[in-house]
Amino acid sequence: MFRNFKLVPNIIFGRGCFSQMDEIIDKQRNNKDSWVVFVVDDVFKGNTMEKRIPVHGNDMLLFVNVEDEPKTNYVDDLTLKVKAFLPFLPSAVIGIGGGSTMDLAKAVSLMLTNEGSSTLYQGWDLIKHPAVYHMAVPTLSGTGAEVSRTAVLTGPEKKLGLNSDYTVFDQVVLDPELTKDVPRDQHFYTGMDCYIHCIESLEGTYLNEFSKAYGEKSLDLCREVFLGNHPDSADKLMMASFFGGMSIAYSQVGACHALSYGLSYVLGTHHGIGCCITFDYLDEFYPDGVKEFRTMMEKCGIELPRGLVKTLDDEKIEKMITTALGLAPLWENCLGKDWQTIMTRDKAKSLFLKM
Repeated sequence: MFRNFKLVPNIIFGRGCFSQMDEIIDKQRNNKDSWVVFVVDDVFKGNTMEKRIPVHGNDMLLFVNVEDEPKTNYVDDLTLKVKAFLPFLPSAVIGIGGGSTMDLAKAVSLMLTNEGSSTLYQGWDLIKHPAVYHMAVPTLSGTGAEVSRTAVLTGPEKKLGLNSDYTVFDQVVLDPELTKDVPRDQHFYTGMDCYIHCIESLEGTYLNEFSKAYGEKSLDLCREVFLGNHPDSADKLMMASFFGGMSIAYSQVGACHALSYGLSYVLGTHHGIGCCITFDYLDEFYPDGVKEFRTMMEKCGIELPRGLVKTLDDEKIEKMITTALGLAPLWENCLGKDWQTIMTRDKAKSLFLKM
């Protein structure tokens, strides 16, 4: 049985295209009382970006903090704030920020139309009702959150996304100018999230020509950005992020993302840097990719944190292992159907203890 998955139906790309936001949103304002919610990374509060957001009338400007990975209780709180703002649902939810902000926007748009806590929907295809119309405006490139069917959330019992066709954005605005002030380290970590997506997809057992076509182009663009010196590197990385997300839409990520979920669930490590920390110890599974990753890291002057796990108590390490090994599709993509005979709890523990 082949998957019939949903793609983002509307995409605008180009330097300066953010200026068309008002025109795009206006199409969702179907009466004089219509309102929209702007879910915005609070790093933009009080600066020029805030002034550029096309807020009108009853619109809600909802600043969110993403210093920590998005959590289910935070999504539930944000959803309640939106529901309390006006007695009827907004016409649109617009996420402006990096991967975590976009995931929060996805999650809120879903929870406005699905009852109960977001913890009830952590998993694959558990969402029952379509989301409120939702749009992404990435200000970081690499996560692929703008195109993926997942809103990654950490809950009280697990780190697992809201994976659904309803999660996919209805509109994406890709303006490379919005990434110009990203700090160097953050630019690298989110870019490497994209690079690692592609390595895991291209070397996975789920690989097919659809995934391969997008993954190979994304990988080429990542190499141009992090091994070359291109004046239009922001444009290239933004498209690499989009293509990388498309590559895993019909395949899957692998060992690095599974292990990084465990790291993040226990230590709260941000996704991009968590993937980098993890990938650096996966020579056994992705030898060529890890070698090239280290070259990129050296060229960009990046030093990763070390010794994060070895001082943890056994309970926390076991929780990391349980979280990582709970992501069966990722391991099957990496190691095949008999993955459990290869990636045992002892093997996972030995990898974590290196980090």
